[in-house]
Amino acid sequence: MILDKINTPEDLRQLPEDSLIQLCADIRQKIIEDCAENPGHLGASLGVIELTVALHYVLNTPYDNLIWDVGHQSYAHKILTGRKDQFKMKRQFGGISGFPKMSESKYDSFGTGHSSTSISAALGMAIAAKINGETDRQSVAVIGDGSMTGGLAFEALNNAGVHNSNLLVILNDNNMAIDPNIGGLNDYLLDVTTSKTYNKLKEDVWHILGKLNRISPGMRSFIQNVDNSLKSLLLKRSNLFEAMGLRYFGPVDGHDVNHLVKILRDMKKINGPKLLHCITVKGKGLKQAEADQTTWHAPGKYNKDTGELIKEQNPSPTPKFQDVFGYTLLELARANDKILGITPAMPTGCSLNIMMKEMPERCFDVGIAEQHAVTFSAGLAAKGFIPYCNIYSSFMQRAYDQVIHDTALQNLQVVFCLDRGGIVGADGATHHGAYDLAYFRCIPNLTISAPLNEEELRNLMYTGQLPHQQGPLVIRYPRGNGFMTNWKTPFQELPIGKGRCMIEGEEIALLSIGAIGNLAQKAIARIPRPTIGWYDMRFLKPIDEELLHTIFSKFKKIITLEDGTIIGGLGSAVIEFMNKYHYNAQVSRLGIPDKFIEHGSQQQLYKLCGYDEEAIYNQICSLLKE
Repeated sequence: MILDKINTPEDLRQLPEDSLIQLCADIRQKIIEDCAENPGHLGASLGVIELTVALHYVLNTPYDNLIWDVGHQSYAHKILTGRKDQFKMKRQFGGISGFPKMSESKYDSFGTGHSSTSISAALGMAIAAKINGETDRQSVAVIGDGSMTGGLAFEALNNAGVHNSNLLVILNDNNMAIDPNIGGLNDYLLDVTTSKTYNKLKEDVWHILGKLNRISPGMRSFIQNVDNSLKSLLLKRSNLFEAMGLRYFGPVDGHDVNHLVKILRDMKKINGPKLLHCITVKGKGLKQAEADQTTWHAPGKYNKDTGELIKEQNPSPTPKFQDVFGYTLLELARANDKILGITPAMPTGCSLNIMMKEMPERCFDVGIAEQHAVTFSAGLAAKGFIPYCNIYSSFMQRAYDQVIHDTALQNLQVVFCLDRGGIVGADGATHHGAYDLAYFRCIPNLTISAPLNEEELRNLMYTGQLPHQQGPLVIRYPRGNGFMTNWKTPFQELPIGKGRCMIEGEEIALLSIGAIGNLAQKAIARIPRPTIGWYDMRFLKPIDEELLHTIFSKFKKIITLEDGTIIGGLGSAVIEFMNKYHYNAQVSRLGIPDKFIEHGSQQQLYKLCGYDEEAIYNQICSLLKE
C-alpha cells in the first residue's frame, strides 16, 4: 500500500501525481476496515478522500490553514497528518478525537464539532495573514454535510465578500446532512449541478480564468463579467455566492483527484475570496453506505467484507429515550391537532421521523439552523399551535438568545425537548450536553424538567401540551437506552415544580435530577440499613421549595447529583435555597466538574467526573463515617 509510506503531508507531496488514485483507494480501505471495528462518522469521511488528498498535495499544510467544518469529514485528514497508527483508537477513552482538535495536531488549524463555523474561522485566519503580510499563506474552509444551511455560514460569506483576503471556501456538496438536505439552498445547488448547458460551457471559461495572472487587468475584468453573465443567463438567476462577493467556480467532480489537484493549483493563482463547488457522494466506495446514506452516517459496527451491519449482541430490552420521544409525540399528535414537530436536521437522530411518516404535513425539518428552529417554533406558538422543538442539548447552545428573547420573554407555549442531555460519550467535549440545566436556570418564565425514566418523559410531554400549561417547557433527557420495559403507561399530568420522595431515610438525603438518579438508586441499594433518603427533584425550575424545606429540616448531610455541570445546576440551586432560608447543612455536589470532558464511553466518563455508581456509593460511605 502506498499509504504505508505516508506519515505526513510532506511525504504525500513527494509522490508523483499518477500515484494519488491508488493512495485514495488505500485510505478508503483503511477507513472502511478500521471503522468496521471501531465505529465513527463513516459516510462523510468516505466522501471527501479525493478532496483531502488533493488539498494536502497542493497546499503547504500546516503553514496553510485547512479547516474542516463539523469534523465529520476529517478521517482521511487525520490519517495523512501523523495519526495513521492512532486512527484505530479514535473516539476511544485516551485515544484521538473524532473531530479536529487544535491541541491534538498542528495540522488541525481550528477545532470543530458543531456545524457552520469553518468559513468564519478561515476568514479570521485569512485576515490575520493579510495583516501580517503573509501573502503566500492560504486559508481554506471545507464546508458540507448540510453545514451550509447554518446561518453562521451565511454571515461569514457576507463578510468575506467585502475583504480582499486569500480565502477559499470549498463547498462539499453531497446533498446530505445526517438526513437529506432540504430547503431553498439545496434546490439552488441542485439547479447548478444539473444545468447541462452551463456545465458544458463553463469549462472554457474555467481554462481562461486559470490563466488570469497572464492576462491584462482590463481583459481580466471583461472575462469575469462575461463569466458572471453566463452563469446568470444559463441558470436563469443570479449566482448566490457571487452576489455576496465571492468568485464561484464549479461544480466539479469531487472524486477526480487528479483534476482536483489541477483546479486547486489554478485557484491558488486567483486572488480574493472564492468558492469551489465540489460534487461528492456520501459513503463513496462502500456500496451499502452509498445506498443508505442516513444509516451509514455513523452506522456502528459492520462486516468490512460484506458491509452487513452487525446487530448488537444481547440488545437492551428497554427503548432509547429518543424513541420514547418519537412514539409519544405521535400518540399526542393524534389526539391534539395543534401539536407540531420541529427539528434542525435531526429527524432520524431524535426520532421525529416516526411522526413524519404518518403526519409529514405537521413535521418540519428546518435544516442545520437551531436559531431559526426556536424562533420558528415561537411564531407557531404565537398563533395557537404547540410546537415540540427537539434539539440536541449541545446544539441548543447556539440558539440561546432565541430561547430568551423570542420565546421566554413572550411566555409562549413551546416544548423544548433536549435530547443528549449530559455526558454523551465518544463524540466528546463538543457534544456533551453539560450546560443546559445551568444556562437555562437563570431565564424567567422557563420551566426546566428532567425525567427519571421513560414513563416520566411521556408524562412530561403530555403535561407540556395541556391548555393550562403556560410558557415554555424544557424537557431534558440523556442519550441511550432507558430503564423500563413496560414504559407505555397511561398519561398522567405532572404538577409543575413538584419533586417526590423515592426512599425514606434518616441520616443523609440524596437529591437527584434526571435519569442519572437511577445510578443513585443502585448505590443506595448497597447500603445495608435505611440510612439514605432519595429524592427525585424532577424540576430544576421552579424547584420544589416545599420539599426542600422538609429535607433541610430533617437532614444535616445532603448530596446533590446531576448529569451536568455542578456550576449553576441543581447543586447550586440547593445551596442558594439553603442560604436564602438560613439552613445549615453539609452539601456535597456530584456532577460534571469545571472543565471540558474528553471522549470515551458514558460509563468511563461518569467515573472520570466522579459520579458513577461507585463514586456515589463512596461519597455516601464517606459522609456516614464523619
